[in-house]
Amino acid sequence: MSELKVNSIKGTGASTAAITIDSSSGGCTANITNNLTNRNKIINGAMLIAQRGTSSTSTGYQTVDRLSTYHGNTDEAPTYSQADVAAGTTPYSLGFRKSFKITNGNQTSGAGASDEIQVDYAVEAQDLANSGWDYTSASSFITLSYWVKSSVAQEFKGHILTKDGTQYNFPYSLGSLSANTWTKVTKTIQGNPNLQIDNNNGSGLQINLFNQMGTALTGSVTEDTWAPFSASTRTQDQTLTWYTTNDATFEITGVQLEVGSVATDFEHRSFGQELALCQRYFYKYDIGGIQMNLNRTGGRRTANVYFPTTMRDNPSVTITTQFDDGGATIEADNIRTYGFIFKQASSSASNDAPNVSVFTASAEL
Repeated sequence: MSELKVNSIKGTGASTAAITIDSSSGGCTANITNNLTNRNKIINGAMLIAQRGTSSTSTGYQTVDRLSTYHGNTDEAPTYSQADVAAGTTPYSLGFRKSFKITNGNQTSGAGASDEIQVDYAVEAQDLANSGWDYTSASSFITLSYWVKSSVAQEFKGHILTKDGTQYNFPYSLGSLSANTWTKVTKTIQGNPNLQIDNNNGSGLQINLFNQMGTALTGSVTEDTWAPFSASTRTQDQTLTWYTTNDATFEITGVQLEVGSVATDFEHRSFGQELALCQRYFYKYDIGGIQMNLNRTGGRRTANVYFPTTMRDNPSVTITTQFDDGGATIEADNIRTYGFIFKQASSSASNDAPNVSVFTASAEL
C-alpha cells in the first residue's frame, strides 16, 4: 500500500500534512493535530480582555489581563495600553483585533546601565506539569510564538525563566525587526535535566515578551539554551535604539505556548472563554450595588459574594466604591477561592442598607 500526503488545504494554513490519501484504496485520513483545542497554555494571548482598564503608566498587572509590566530607572514612565490591530495587516487577516502596546517615555538622559522596561507572562506551574512536556528531557520541546511590531528597526532580546527550585534562564533573540512591520517570532525550547516545575498553583515559568535592559542586566550568555539564572546576565547585550527614541512603540499579539517542536496555527478562543480563564486570576465587579442584609445575631449587615469561577488562590479583595451607611465601613471577610462575605466593620449602622457597587479580587501569580 502506498500513500500520498497532501501538505495543505487552501484556507487552513496547516503547517503539517492535512490529509493522507491511500493511493490503493482511495481512502482519506485527516490529520487534525493543528485543530486540537486546549493547545495554547497562554491565557488572553489575543489581548482581548482588559478588566482593569485600557491604559496605564504603572507597573504590575495594570491593563491587558495576564500581562505584568515593569520599568525601572526611566526618566519618564512608558505607557502600557490595549490597542487595535490595523486592518490590512497580516495579524488582522488572521483574526487578531487587539494588541498590547508599549509607548516609550522620553528618556532624556539616555540609556543607563540599570534602566529597564519589560513585559512578562507567568504560566501556572501545574498547567505545564500536566501539559505533556517532559521538561527534564532535551528531546522534548515546547514552542513559543507571537506577533510583534516595533516603530524602530533593531534586534530585540527576550528570556524565559523557571520559578521552582534553582531558577534556570533561557535567553533568546526576537531577530532584527523592520520598522513598523508585523513579524512573527517563533522559538522552540528544549527541556533540560536541571529544570524543576512543581505540580501546584504557583508560577512555574515566566516568559519575557519584551525588554529593554541596560548593561548591568545583560552580558555574555549563550542564546537558545538553559543555564542558571543570573540577574546581571539575563540576555546578551542589547541594542537600545528603541529605548532612547522618544515615544517609540512596540506591540504584541497572538501569543501561544504549546507542547511540541512546531508552531501551529493560533488557537482562537471566544471572548467569553478568555474572560472566564482570566477571572481565575482577577475579577472586577462593577455591575450594581450588592445589597447587605441585617445579621440579627451580630447586629451587623452582611452579604455573601460568589465568584463566577474558582480563583487560583484566596484573592486579595479591594473595595473601590461603597455606600457605608454613615461611617459603618464595609470590609471583606472569610475570603476563599469561591467567594467571601461583605460585612460592616461595626454594628452602629442606621436603618439605611449599605452596599458595595465596585470591587476587585486578585489572585495573580
